[in-house]
Amino acid sequence: MFTIGDFARHGRVSVRMLRHYDALGLLRPARVDPATGYRHYAAAQLARLNRIIALKDLGLTLQQVGEILDEKVDAGELRAMLRLRRADLEAEMAAAAARLTQVEARLRSIESEGHMPTEDVVVKKLPRLRVAELTAVAPDFEPPSISAVIQPLYDELFRRLDAAGIRPTGPGVARYEDAPGGGILVHAGVEVSAAPREDDDLHIVDLPPVDRAATTVHRGAMEAVLPAVQNLARWIDAHGHRSAGYPREISLECPADHDAWVTELQEPLV
Repeated sequence: MFTIGDFARHGRVSVRMLRHYDALGLLRPARVDPATGYRHYAAAQLARLNRIIALKDLGLTLQQVGEILDEKVDAGELRAMLRLRRADLEAEMAAAAARLTQVEARLRSIESEGHMPTEDVVVKKLPRLRVAELTAVAPDFEPPSISAVIQPLYDELFRRLDAAGIRPTGPGVARYEDAPGGGILVHAGVEVSAAPREDDDLHIVDLPPVDRAATTVHRGAMEAVLPAVQNLARWIDAHGHRSAGYPREISLECPADHDAWVTELQEPLV
């Protein structure tokens, strides 16, 4: 038997919490000294305590925890519930990290106001380019919306290229258009040398040359591309040019670490 203090220490909870659980009938002491009223717990009760804490951490109320425990949830069912909760928490953490990336990107854009890039922007002609690509619609042009659409497209594109025995001959080429019904048409492509074709598995097209495009290089994850995009826009406006559409994104280097990516932005000019 353990005193309430010793049991709390072994269970990594507070004495106050154990008293609360006792009052609710969730975890009664194994024995209460009739003379002193001191509570004593058995080591076997740690199993019930672990279930109470685990279910509470799932977001359940203590009343719900009690109802579940009364139904005798076994270890397998509890593991499954905890795995689901872990997946939820991981998704929440990923979403929070993505929001933080966007906040940092917006902050860098604000900090770069008034600092006009000069040597970082090059105007050049873009040659005709043959790409294999897949297309889907994103709800808007915000980085999280684009990322959620474009990565599955690339995963599927490379699967289909591999099935067709076609090897990429150049970098990835992402391009965008306004979708007729609203939203953004996302084209996830990669340079190839295979003959043009359009079927259920692969769409291979020749992108026409572009007479003039303002280009700049972004280093880092595409979720943090905003400062480079806006610096390019400031340069275009300051030099009296007019944009002719969304910039292409040419993936020059794509290591496993997204923060080490190197991407050329190519914005066509009128």
